[in-house]
Amino acid sequence: MSTKRRKSIEFEEGSGNIFADLGLVDAGERYTRAQIGVHVFTILKDRKLKQREISGVLGIAQSDVSHLMNGHFSRFTTDKLLDFLKRLGQKVKIEVSPHHKREPYQLVTFAS
Repeated sequence: MSTKRRKSIEFEEGSGNIFADLGLVDAGERYTRAQIGVHVFTILKDRKLKQREISGVLGIAQSDVSHLMNGHFSRFTTDKLLDFLKRLGQKVKIEVSPHHKREPYQLVTFAS
């Protein structure tokens, strides 16, 4: 009976921001847009709206709806994504506080 040695797998723990881990420019902004975009996407999916209906609610072209629903959030500014939340009846609260070491500069949280 032979004993096989398992190779240890090397890994690096992520920072929580994939864009920063990849070394992309404006990683904080990209991460913020992704978080807001996912929230917009989730609301739209939960409402079971068709793309034509989404276009009307959000005030954007149907081709932009397609980009939104396919997760291409970088095509929209943070302001535009926040406008989508407003049009979906969501309240957005922005809080400014001192930055502490090891925490992200931009943080998006969602109330339940």
